[in-house]
Amino acid sequence: MSVNLRVVTLFTVVLCLLGFSAFSEKIVIAHRGASGYVNEHTLAAYAMAYGMGADYIEQDLGMTRDGVLICMHDRTLERTSNVAEVFPDRKRENGKYYPEDFTLAEIKSLRAVESVPMRFPRALRLFQMVTFEEAIQLIQGLNTSTGRDVGIYPELKDAGSYEKAGLPFLQTFLDVLSRYGYEGPDAKVYVQCFSSGILKQLREEYQCTLPLIQLMSSDMVEKADMKEVAAYAQGIGPDKKAIDKDPTVVARAHEAGLKVHPYTFRADAYSSKYKNVNEEMELFLFTYDIDGGFTDHPDVMRQVIDAGKK
Repeated sequence: MSVNLRVVTLFTVVLCLLGFSAFSEKIVIAHRGASGYVNEHTLAAYAMAYGMGADYIEQDLGMTRDGVLICMHDRTLERTSNVAEVFPDRKRENGKYYPEDFTLAEIKSLRAVESVPMRFPRALRLFQMVTFEEAIQLIQGLNTSTGRDVGIYPELKDAGSYEKAGLPFLQTFLDVLSRYGYEGPDAKVYVQCFSSGILKQLREEYQCTLPLIQLMSSDMVEKADMKEVAAYAQGIGPDKKAIDKDPTVVARAHEAGLKVHPYTFRADAYSSKYKNVNEEMELFLFTYDIDGGFTDHPDVMRQVIDAGKK
């Protein structure tokens, strides 16, 4: 066992002795929905994630030319939709298709396309692209019909680019959240972004009191001052490789009062140092003591967390 791992394990034991369980309040965050099983950011992916026991469901956000927030991960449309087939002449000089060049009606004429081999069949074009409001309506509707309280976990993808294009991305985002009751520090939502500037703008300019998560690449984790992050955010979303390299990242974040939700756990893609993703998840959840994690396979993380409670 490495020195770092021994330190983290000791820290976890001390917390347990003080009454803080390493098993408490672990959350499953469905990464782009149940994206390991069906096209990411579709209603089917969100519904499947809900049924698999996710606590939060992620929506990456882009914006159309007419100012509607849509759920899509990339800055451009071609990887996960059939836009090149439907609108072959609408690409820019760089060969890319940008959502702000299309109206919502045009976006709705597209179909989702699987981009990961050996997942949902790429040839099947069953699902439309989804607006942010549709994602919220689905999740809140299921909350009503099941009695559960599953939250949303939107990411502000390239918010600055849309704002520079003259689109009111941030204000529209906050208006949508308010319209559906997501207000204040106790709202069942985490707002995530890699840009500290955008998160600080939400806090200072827009007076946003929602829970914020600072996403971090491995390089960002190494340079981060956790106390500075805690001045504007409630948690961090680090690349899990940074924690695997230095597990004390979790303890340092916790000492600053930050939640830790690393990305991304996948049943079909994990480090060769683990025999399967279950082993990886168990280590991160119960030894490194993360507070939850992003996963393409929410059913697997749900099983691991529930087994750890027994």
